[in-house]
Amino acid sequence: MDKYFVLGNPVAHSKSPLIHARFAELTGQALRYERLLVPLDGFAATLAQLAQDGVRGCNVTVPFKLEAFQASTSRTDRAQLAQAVNTLLIQPGPGGHSLHADNTDGVGLVNDIQNNAGVSLAGRDVLLIGAGGAAAGVLAPLLAALPRRLVLVNRTKARAEALAARHQAHPSLQDLLQKTELIALDLQGLEGNFDIIINASASSLAGAGVPVDSRVLKPGALAYDMMYGPAAAGFMAWASEGGATPRDGLGMLVEQAAESFALWRQVRPPSQQVLQEMRAQLA
Repeated sequence: MDKYFVLGNPVAHSKSPLIHARFAELTGQALRYERLLVPLDGFAATLAQLAQDGVRGCNVTVPFKLEAFQASTSRTDRAQLAQAVNTLLIQPGPGGHSLHADNTDGVGLVNDIQNNAGVSLAGRDVLLIGAGGAAAGVLAPLLAALPRRLVLVNRTKARAEALAARHQAHPSLQDLLQKTELIALDLQGLEGNFDIIINASASSLAGAGVPVDSRVLKPGALAYDMMYGPAAAGFMAWASEGGATPRDGLGMLVEQAAESFALWRQVRPPSQQVLQEMRAQLA
């Protein structure tokens, strides 16, 4: 039976084994998927041992996404743009194992917004809060959805500008950037309001306040936090009080897992069904 793991530290909280077990059950795929706590200084050694043991693939969570990017031997464009990896396909070969890397976070986010929440990104004004790894993982897929304007805002403007510049220089995005205005700002320079606001900052995880004023919310805007559960509660309350429609990141979690599963197994799992089941369980 093919084996897969989610690698992280900490990792006990991960719901990925539940999600992938359900995907496997619903698609008739024979596989095992488990959590693996990786020592903070042991990612490379752990990955090498898993490849030697015949493991077929891994999801990667904090704090190893950058190390996974560096360890990979081939990468999708979205992984290259993010410079961080959450999915590895391990492929045996005559010269040893190759590691094909992807970042499925962004397409998971876009699929949840458009397919599950029913909100189109095309032609809309989108605000992405944060310029760290979470924002880097979703920026290219957001651009591919063709919003009218995508504003990247961060406490440190230079970091937002660097992330925007990396995408503006990439050959695969040149046509998209003819149709979408990509702007990098600091918090002090943020003006106007938006149809869709996405919190990719660490504010929810840290229990801090929302870093932008509620004036950014158009009436009925979608306000999306990449966190879910108690971590997202503060952001969602802020969104409701501001007249927006709040949504947490549980759907993103399920949809990014579906992309990983499809890469590994060449089968698309019924992600909407599994998301509905998970929301029922959490309720």
